[in-house]
Amino acid sequence: MTTKLLNILTGINRASAPSSGSMILVHDLYGAMPELHTTFLGRTPVDQPWAMSFDQLITLSTTKRPQGPDFDCYLDELTREVGGLVEKIRPDVIHAQYVGLALSLAFARTAGNIPIIAIAHGPDVMGAELSPREREALNEVATASAAIVAPTAALADRIDRLTGRRFTDRLIVIPWGIPLRDTRVRDQPPTWTGGLALVHAGRLDENKSTITAVEALTLTHQPHHLTVIGHGTLREQLEQRAAELGVRDRISFEPFLPRAELWNRLPNFDAFVFTTRGLEAFGLVLIEAQAHGLPVVYSDLPGVRTVLGGGGVPYTPGDPLSLATALDEMGRDVHGRKTLAKEALHNARRYDIATTGRLLRELTLRVVRDHQTGPGAVTANLRRVEAFRRWWGRPMIG
Repeated sequence: MTTKLLNILTGINRASAPSSGSMILVHDLYGAMPELHTTFLGRTPVDQPWAMSFDQLITLSTTKRPQGPDFDCYLDELTREVGGLVEKIRPDVIHAQYVGLALSLAFARTAGNIPIIAIAHGPDVMGAELSPREREALNEVATASAAIVAPTAALADRIDRLTGRRFTDRLIVIPWGIPLRDTRVRDQPPTWTGGLALVHAGRLDENKSTITAVEALTLTHQPHHLTVIGHGTLREQLEQRAAELGVRDRISFEPFLPRAELWNRLPNFDAFVFTTRGLEAFGLVLIEAQAHGLPVVYSDLPGVRTVLGGGGVPYTPGDPLSLATALDEMGRDVHGRKTLAKEALHNARRYDIATTGRLLRELTLRVVRDHQTGPGAVTANLRRVEAFRRWWGRPMIG
């Protein structure tokens, strides 16, 4: 007798390609969850190797209009399209990525009797903190969801506050992960003191605050060199600022790299510099750096210290002098740098994507089973999910 696979419907309303941390995460995550059938809703263009993690990929046809006066009409059109797909696919459960954004709203309005697990990624929460309209949308999706997943307790707490603490019992922390089997470290740790080979990777925008690292180089006593990998609206401005400050020869700007290429480069550096000054949902790139043996010099944001464990050195977010001081201290202390590298490798082992997939799969099975049991069972049973408690020690907040 053949067992019916659990049918999951999910999606992210953007090009179906490994173009961001969230898109890379879902590729790894659904590829790491066996014995499930996953349908993904996305946009063209479609990267076929990336799409292989899903049993089916459907491209949405509604023209995106995520901002401005046409948003309501756009959401209505998207909801009609998604409603037709929900009726056709008849999933057992919906994973609504990005709580409160257009696609998750369409899921919430068309799910009917199908249970929803909402999954927060960070920009959705940041948007809800800045915009009453997006906060209302986040609350609508939270109300329709049986469980709300966040990668850190800090992000879960922000969601809890945004929803008036009405859904505390639905909040579950499942840390994100990476495929650790594909990582490597340099053969011999560095033994010199002085200038460090630093790397920063990510979007070049206001929140990522790469400018903090650029300005910090003017304040260091050692000739550190920084490689900036990524693209974004501030690339030209950053290059111009580096030239104005006289450190252009100590900074290399390189374009966005596919993950395999980035991972091949990481072991060649001494440390990773993390400069985000606002909300950071989790920071997968931090774990990528640690898994390749790099200690992290990081802006001390809520949740980041917990994610990084003992494999990093904090500094005050947005403060170039604080960052410069941390870099010089790391450059002078070879023994301390080796210890940090060992701690980084040890900490990264907590974040295997196979563990993330297992925990989300267990939660999904439990939500579906409890949904079939009847109202009220979900919250009661979520309190007893010992797998989450063993993994993180604080599966829910409250």
